[in-house]
Amino acid sequence: MENFVVSARKYRPSNFKSVVGQGHITTTLKNAIKNNHLAQAFLFCGPRGVGKTTCARILAKTINCQNLTPEFEACNQCDSCKAFNNNASFNVHELDAASNNSVDDIRNLVDQVRYAPQQGQYKVYIIDEVHMLSNQAFNAFLKTLEEPPKYAIFILATTEKHKIIPTILSRCQIFDFNRIQINDITDHLKYISREENIEAEDEALRLIATKADGALRDALSIFDLIVTYSAGNKVTYQETINNLHILDYDYYFKVVDALLAGNISNVLLTFDEILKKGFDGHNFIIGLTEHLRDLMVCKDPATVELIQVSEATKERYLDQSKNSSISFLLSALNICNQCDIHYKASKNQRLHVELALMKLAKLPQALSLAALAQEESKKKV
Repeated sequence: MENFVVSARKYRPSNFKSVVGQGHITTTLKNAIKNNHLAQAFLFCGPRGVGKTTCARILAKTINCQNLTPEFEACNQCDSCKAFNNNASFNVHELDAASNNSVDDIRNLVDQVRYAPQQGQYKVYIIDEVHMLSNQAFNAFLKTLEEPPKYAIFILATTEKHKIIPTILSRCQIFDFNRIQINDITDHLKYISREENIEAEDEALRLIATKADGALRDALSIFDLIVTYSAGNKVTYQETINNLHILDYDYYFKVVDALLAGNISNVLLTFDEILKKGFDGHNFIIGLTEHLRDLMVCKDPATVELIQVSEATKERYLDQSKNSSISFLLSALNICNQCDIHYKASKNQRLHVELALMKLAKLPQALSLAALAQEESKKKV
């Protein structure tokens, strides 16, 4: 039986061109290599799963490549690249600061820095989760970081830049990695689906990308999970929402339609159906608030792009937003927000949400009465 390799490892980028969603980082690094403006210490910081360690490894491989391509990418053919790809390079040293965070671990690393590379131009030291180092370890590292030998390059990676002491930050060239955009993650998942001969619905991949919250590694882990769950070569939207336990858009569209019609019984029955499916009332009210926010965004053509959904779903949002007044959406958002804030303090949480839904269902009537009263007062004047 062939060993399964998770997508996050199998499709890990091997050059700057294949890094997803971090163009500002890869362009800067390639230009630094091209113009020979390499700093001696880099700090890569940003959320989890966005490519910090990957970019550190690509940089380490590229600067020691013996035959760079015209685009200043590693050739993957020379002895240095082959050694790196086989995890056999003596010029690249990785330290996991989460488990090697003592002053002795850093002193051992500093001792290694004294020795020049036997082959290649640079010795690269990648320190992952660098914020986990103790204060003594940071202090032991300061002098080496400030005045390293010309052949030594340090790449520090962290998810928590604020935990790193200022004396370390001032000695590093800092690169801030972004959360990866939903469209970029979706496109990458489509590419992997094609490579693996998996038939995947666009809406399912977009949902996975949204659930990943900007972390590509999380998206690939979820993708692997859904593929395993489907037990075949097809990823469908329905299977994805079932597996990830996410409320379908349809429920929110149905609830808002009932609210606009002032149909309290329909709204309460839909909420009961949602609870019977095992969904939490708090998650429902948060989801409804997000749905109302998206409807508000759709009221202005300039802000439509702020909602990250497929074209078909965007059309549904636009249609429903036409039937919803700004006054209704603002008042509904306020009611939902108050429900969200006080949810955990409520003794009867189901009734707490139901009261909010009943208020929402009476909003159109209240707003129309207020508008009539205003017109009457104008006539009297």
